[in-house]
This record gives sequence, structure tokens and C-alpha cells, in this order.
Amino acid sequence: MKVPVPVPICSIMLVLPLLLAVLQTVTAQKNGIHVYSLTVDSRVSSRFAHTVITSRVVNRADEAQEAIFDMELPKKAFITNFSMIIDGVTYPGNIKEKAAAQEQYSAAVARGESAGLVKATGRKTERFQVSVNVAPAAKVTFELVYEELLKRRLGVYELLLKVRPQQLVKHLQMDIHIFEPQGIRFLETESTFMTNELADALTVSQNETKAHILFKPTLSQQQKSSGQQDKALDGNFIVRYDVNRTLSGGSIQIENGYFVHYFAPEGLATMPKNVVFVIDKSGSMSGRKIEQTREALIKILSDLSPKDQFNLITFSSETTQWKPSLVPASPENVNKAKSYAAGIQAAGGTNINDAMLMAVNLLESNNQAELLPEGSISFIMLLTDGDPTVGETNPTSIQKNVREAIGGQYSLFCLGFGFDVSYAFLEKLALDNGGLARRIYEDSDSALQLQDFYQEVSNPMLTTVAFQYPSNAVEEVTQDNFRLLFKGSEMVVAGKLRDKSPDVLSARVSGKMYMQNITFQTESNVAKQEEEFQSPKYIFHNFMERLWAYLTIQQQLEQMVSASEADSQAFKTRALNLSLKYNFVTPLTSMVITKPEGQEQSQVAEKPVEDGHHLSRPGIGNRLFRITAIVHNAPPIFDVGVAGSPDILGQQGPPGDPHDFPSYSFRLRSSGDSAFSPPVVLEPRQVELYDTETQNKARIITEPTSASIQASPVLLTLPGPSNDTLCVDIKHSQGPMNLLSDPDQGIEVNGQYDTKKAGFHWIKVTFKNPQVQVLASPEHVVVTRNQRNSAYKWKETLFLVLPGLKMTMDKTGLLLLSDPDKVTIGLLSLDDPGKGLLLLLRDTDHFSSHVNGTLGQFYQDVSWEMTEVADDSQRTLRVQEKDFSVTRKLKMDYQEGLPGTEISCWSVEL
Repeated sequence: MKVPVPVPICSIMLVLPLLLAVLQTVTAQKNGIHVYSLTVDSRVSSRFAHTVITSRVVNRADEAQEAIFDMELPKKAFITNFSMIIDGVTYPGNIKEKAAAQEQYSAAVARGESAGLVKATGRKTERFQVSVNVAPAAKVTFELVYEELLKRRLGVYELLLKVRPQQLVKHLQMDIHIFEPQGIRFLETESTFMTNELADALTVSQNETKAHILFKPTLSQQQKSSGQQDKALDGNFIVRYDVNRTLSGGSIQIENGYFVHYFAPEGLATMPKNVVFVIDKSGSMSGRKIEQTREALIKILSDLSPKDQFNLITFSSETTQWKPSLVPASPENVNKAKSYAAGIQAAGGTNINDAMLMAVNLLESNNQAELLPEGSISFIMLLTDGDPTVGETNPTSIQKNVREAIGGQYSLFCLGFGFDVSYAFLEKLALDNGGLARRIYEDSDSALQLQDFYQEVSNPMLTTVAFQYPSNAVEEVTQDNFRLLFKGSEMVVAGKLRDKSPDVLSARVSGKMYMQNITFQTESNVAKQEEEFQSPKYIFHNFMERLWAYLTIQQQLEQMVSASEADSQAFKTRALNLSLKYNFVTPLTSMVITKPEGQEQSQVAEKPVEDGHHLSRPGIGNRLFRITAIVHNAPPIFDVGVAGSPDILGQQGPPGDPHDFPSYSFRLRSSGDSAFSPPVVLEPRQVELYDTETQNKARIITEPTSASIQASPVLLTLPGPSNDTLCVDIKHSQGPMNLLSDPDQGIEVNGQYDTKKAGFHWIKVTFKNPQVQVLASPEHVVVTRNQRNSAYKWKETLFLVLPGLKMTMDKTGLLLLSDPDKVTIGLLSLDDPGKGLLLLLRDTDHFSSHVNGTLGQFYQDVSWEMTEVADDSQRTLRVQEKDFSVTRKLKMDYQEGLPGTEISCWSVEL
């Protein structure tokens, strides 16, 4: 019998976020509640989405069990109906005025039964959760209905659906129908749960005006996708599209006595702008916030047009103006501003009032001196992360001071960084002055969020836009005057047709372009439009009336923020009446959910409001854990990194696991160095994790890793019948490198190599068709299309299908950019934070004869030279009359993702 070698026992105390969903993921399976059907039916008619989610469950246990209906919906959506059918009896949700519902069910509210049915769960979604006790063998059908008007942002509409069944489902189906009379210009789908196995269950069909997307995976496909018998799907399914449009007065669409007018003309020139950036540099902005602010500001400055003028104001306890007046966005001034932005440091208090008044006075003094170009647009962009603490600190007084100073002449856009700022304060500040407010979430992509918001408002095309319709034709028209139209956005006006309206509805849209006024005329045949919306069977009929009600309520709620007390009450009354009439759960109404006798008799679902400090952060806070690990050769102090997604801590154990706690994987790293010396060797054994708050236990599986065989930063498949693999090692930092470029393929790959990390610091892949840029760093992947950024963290499952390009990423962190007619480019980020990115190429036979670059050269005139050396592990490779010495070496091949496999390849040093 082998005697085990004594090893030190290390106890570690650490704080980790615990998500309840981890321990509850298979609750339904464990307690006998089985979901046998889950369907999502979404019908988009002229941008208005009507979504029905239906879940059918059965209790297979011998005693009554709790069934939980848990779904996520977009924040901008209004719930319109929820019901439960239990033993043939329907228990509906009744929508009432919020005050009346709370008064009627005050006892339930006092017991806390009303709390938590709908909660904000992230940037774009709210979570709806209802539970009910189910008798043995009984079945329950849950049905949730919600509606939203899809908003055009940076040139696209986006429909977001959440798929989270929590278990394998025999009948799982997602059905999406889109009907756009203007014609669908392009359509793409993206998923964070799709895999190659599940992709076979996805079908997308499309003609000029209609699209149908069906996702219907079998049990087998669900199981193969996860590789585990009990692993369920969990993620987002996103459809993005845009419609055809021309330089015209827009599209008027009519259905069942209501009309909607969409206006987003193509081909208009962008107006020059005068912008003052007001940046908070108080002490609370220190660390990652100020770093990301500097990064975003430098990128935003690069995007300024030479026609623009700008200035910077930074503030903490004191306020500082970069230049005495606005300066042209010349290359010289922009570079100087970038240098100034790069040096911004965080310290001190928060004096918002003085900073804002300085910004207004700056624009005003330039205006009076006639330094603002005729026909230009002026606005202020404020970024802050906290409430005022210095100078004037009363929010109402600050709002009044700013409103009076601006006097309706300029627009104000407010960005609230994080959750320590009153969003309600910033929202009113912006809406009072013709602008918008946006929360910036603290995350790795905060800089991108800042850039994206700027892109939304950086290209004004029209100002003072007014819609006019014949007074004898329409009534109860929504907002028909707008301050600014930005490129990539859309103005929407809706209303009722009068009883004796003309056969043709005409409209006149007027506005101001750069240096000139412009007027558009358009008209629509009422009978023809009515017929168009009656023909498609799957279209949600009478949708336009509900679209009108939805839009009216949204606008009334927004106007309440900046209106006087008397006007605010009038807006509130109208919004409330429409919410009750059309059965919308809005901030003014509540849905009372009834249950069978003997259970909680009432629960109240309310619409969350993003009002600042009280908005719940993702997650539920921190928990204290104690871990006991068995480690060889460990230094006295080391960190523990838990492997897993940000949302789920670890993964469930195998089916039938006798333990009631999940399994985790973790690795150890030195607190001061990127690697141990000597390296840590982990025993492949279990380690116990103990939650001191809930007394839950978890089991950690330690996994030894091999560090003897290194990964090559670049793997190339050489041309020719042998399919030899070339491992490229770059020994010298060379700054940004042109790795490969193929004009015929429309592909260009650039990158910067980091010799210390033995990998790339960043890699940028640019495609000409479709026009897409992929910028990868060890932190995340950023995909840019039409100045719109999407950020993805490594190891987040991604399945994005564009016309002419497919992007996939699996949980190993392997990102593949592919198309049947293109070279496949693979990017990989290793687990080790001390390592750089790796680059892989597949399907290299698609390279044209015009490929070039540091790596592209290996696909031009390549031949093996004869050698007299007896050692067959060394050869000479001739590339375009240049000789390279190559050596046979063992390397780790990550072409199929982690953990990789050993291969023998020809290694070349560059």
C-alpha cells in the first residue's frame, strides 16, 4: 500500500457572490414538478411586438409541491395579462390602479406577498416570478403576455427574448413572426445559448416584408448541446433588423381606425455640433471608473467631425475649463484634448451645479460672440457617478438653476455612472432641457456604453421637427413636435382616424437642416392600408390601437417628469386611464394575481421604476465562504479563483448525486505573481466550501493542469496536400502588426503581440462584406457594426448569424468567425490572466493569390527546401524567396478549444 505524502492544509477565507439560481436551478426536477411544454410566441407587426409565453407543468410527486413560473421580459415592455389554469379553473391577473390594489390587499402587502413578483434583473430585463402549490398529478398552465414598441437605435430594431426553462423540456418552441410593410432590409439573429447541435433546430425564412424564425429543439438536441442529461438551456435570443426607407416623409400605416407614422429619412447630411463634455472627477470616480471614462472620452474625441466645435469641463469640489472657449475639432486640437483627457485624475467632492452653469455660460458667451456656426446644434453631455456634495446640493435647486440658464436653447444629455447617483435627478435634469438620461453600468464594457450613447446623439440631422395632419382626418395624436432627429433613430407619431376621415391620409413633416429648412409630404390610402394588415393570418390584429395606447402612456409618463404640478397630474390621469383600459402594468397600475383557496390569496405585480439609489443591483450581495484545500508546495498566501460564468457560481453535480450541493472548479494563483515558483500541484480531490450565512455546503473539484507544453500564439495550416501545421512564435514586440490581408476575401487582421504574455495584447479582424469589425482583448470581445458596439465576455456562449458571416463562441472561450466561402479565423483567450490571445486559421484554401501580411505571406509561394542535415526535426521553409528555419516541436493545439491537445508541428520564429 502506498503511503500518502504529508501535505500542508490551508484554510482560506474569501468573499464570493452567491446567486440563488445556482441552488435553485433544478428545484423543479428535485421536487417532482416537471415542465412538459414551454412555448414563446412573438408577433411583431410594424415594430409592435406582442409576446405570449406559455408554460405547462405537472406534479409527478406523491404530495403537493410548489411550482414556480420564472420569466424575464424587456424593461420597456408592459405586461398585459397573466393567468394560471389549475384543474381547468382559470385564475386571472387583474390590473388595478396601484393605490387601489395596495389598499384592497393591504394585509397581503404587509406580509410581503406583493414584493418581488417583478424585479429589475439587468440592463435590459425585468424578472417576473409567481409560485403556486400543485396537488399530486395535477397540471398547471401559466401564461404571460407582454407588449412593447421596438425602438430604432443606431440603425436597428431589437427583439430580446429570454430562454430559461430550468430543465429539459419535451416540447420547447420559440415562434417569431415579423411583418413590416416597408420591407425588411436586413435581419440577423444572435443567441447566448445556441450551439452547433441546437443550430439544426433553428430555421429562419424571409421574404420582402415577412420573416419567420422557428426554434424547436428535440430532447436529444438539448441533451447533446449541454453534454449533460439534466443541463437546461439558459440565455438570450435576439433578433435585429431594419426596414427599407428613402429620403421621404416616412411611412404611414393604418389598421382598424388607427394610424402610425414612422419617420427616419435616409440621405440627410449630419449637422455640425458644438458640444461641451462635463466630466465628474470626484474621489468616487477613482479606480476603474475614471480609467474607463478616460478611455471612452479619448475614443469619442476621435469621432468628432472637423466641422464640430468642442470643449471639456472637469469638476470635483472645484470646476476646471480646458480652453477659454469652444475650439474647432481639428486634428491638432483633438490630439491636445486627448492628452488632457488622459491626465484626468479623480479626487475631491462633487459640485454639479457650478460645472453645469459653467458649461451653459461657455455656450452662451460663444453664441453672443457669434462664434457658433450658423445652422449648428449645441448640447452639453454630463457624466457623473454621485449626488452633489459641494456648493449647491439641493437637487431641485440645481434643476431650476440649469433650466433657467439653458432657457430652451441647448440640449442636455446626462449619464449616470453606477448606482450611487440619483437617476431620477439626472432624468429630470435631462428631460427639462430637451435631452435624454442613461445609466452606465459598472462592468468591463462601461467605456463602450459611454461611446454607444455618444454615437446615438452625435449625428443630428434635423431640428425643430413638426408633424401636421388635416384636422378633419385625425384626433388624439401623440407627440408631434420633436427637438432633434439623430441618424439611426426614428420618430413615431400615432393617432386615431376620425369617423368621416378622407380616403387618403396626408401628412406634412417640416424641420431645419444645416443652413436650410426642409418640408416632406407623404400620404397613405386608408382602404389599401387596412387591407394590407388584414391578410397575414399570424399578424396580431387591432395591434395599432394598442401601439397608440402604449406610445401615449410612455410619453405621458415621460412628460410627468418635467411638467408643472398641475400639468403632471393631468398627464398622470390620462396615462392611468389608458393603462386600465388597455390592461397594461405600468408604474401607475398593479396586477393582482389570484390563487386557489387555501393558498396566499393575493400577490401584487408592479412595474419597477429606475429611480436611482433603490434600484437593485444584479446579484444578491456577498457571502462569506470558508474553503479547506489540500495543496502541494503552496506559498503562505494565495488567491482562489472560481471558474464559472458571472451569473452562475459553478455547475451542478451529476444526476442522482447524493449530495445536496453543487460542484465547482477552481485554480490557485499567487497573489503577487502570475505563476508559482515552484508551480502549485493540486491533488485531484474534493474540497469543501461552506456558506456561513445559509449553512449550505458545496464541493470543489481541484483539477491539476499541465504547464510543460506551451501553446503557440499562432497556428497555421500550410497550403498543399500535406496539411502541415506551422506554429508561429513571435519573439520580438513590433508594435501593431498587419498579420494578414486578403482584398479578394475582404478580410484584414491586425494585432499587437505581447512577448511577456506569449500572446497577443489585442487582435482586430475587419470584414468588408458584411461591414463588421471584431476587436478582441483578454478582457472581452467587441463587435462593431454601423458604429454600434456589442461586447461579449470570453466563455459566454455566442451564436450570431449575419448575412455572409457567422460568429460562434463556446464555453471554452474559442471564438470562430466563419462563412462557407471565407477563411475561418479563430481567437482564443486562455484561462491564465498572465497569457495573451491566440490566433488560429482554418479553411485556408479560401485565401486568394493576393493575400499578404506577416502571417499571410505563408500562403504565397511556399516550398520546402532540400537539406543535408540528418536530423529530420529541422527543415528550411522558403516563402517568397525568403528562407525560414523550422523545427519539429510539441505544442498545445487549442483549435477545438480548451483544454487542448498535444500536436507535433513545425515551429518558426519571427
